[in-house]
Amino acid sequence: MHSKLFASACALLMTLSFAAAQGSPEDLMQTSQTFKKKISKTISADYLLYLPKGYEAKGKKTWPLVMFLHGAGERGSDLRKVAAHGPPKLVKSGKEFPFILVSPQCPTDQVWSDETLLGLLDQVSKKHKVDTNRVYLTGLSMGGYGTWSLGVKYPERFAAIAPICGGGETINVLLSSRSKSAALKSLGIWAFHGAKDGVVKLDESQRMVTALKNAGVKEVELTVYPEAQHDSWTDTYSNEKLYEWFLKHARK
Repeated sequence: MHSKLFASACALLMTLSFAAAQGSPEDLMQTSQTFKKKISKTISADYLLYLPKGYEAKGKKTWPLVMFLHGAGERGSDLRKVAAHGPPKLVKSGKEFPFILVSPQCPTDQVWSDETLLGLLDQVSKKHKVDTNRVYLTGLSMGGYGTWSLGVKYPERFAAIAPICGGGETINVLLSSRSKSAALKSLGIWAFHGAKDGVVKLDESQRMVTALKNAGVKEVELTVYPEAQHDSWTDTYSNEKLYEWFLKHARK
């Protein structure tokens, strides 16, 4: 009789031990797994390049750089479309700038890729006499979205940004304020928008500006054109004060 009780007790103890090792019924519903896969990709971009008067490839002087991002209507494979608006349009008409101007083209049916733009910036900076402490970013409409995205997520790469009639993800502001607080807070930001914009609503820019102010960014400003619709870029890029403002900023 005692041997039967002892055997039953041992069996019960083994059952309880096995159940404890396996975890609770809830734990058995999902298990930890790992996925790992090696991939490779090639990134590329066609772009217009403007070198300022006095630029010397073998000279010691380094130059500021402005990267311009066009809107959705200029996507494709015809680089001439990139000069439809903004700084490349002004260069085409004969205007001279005191900085290197890089104007990439986004492929058809795509949006601006942070990875591609950073790769292009790295290549141009390596190939040309770029002052990497004085790199600026601007864009209109879809390019305004691209400017918000790239500038907020990688504030350490730019001294100042000027997004025009665009918008962005405020979560990027929050994340960047945690991981790159000093760089974000010292980034110069001047946004522009038309009050009557029916394509990209004014509150798209307002949300980003508010989020950045809440994150402690020291210099963030929004200029609103009371009567402008979606085209708030013509007046902006025709204003010399924008370029003077850019050139006042430098990373330390």
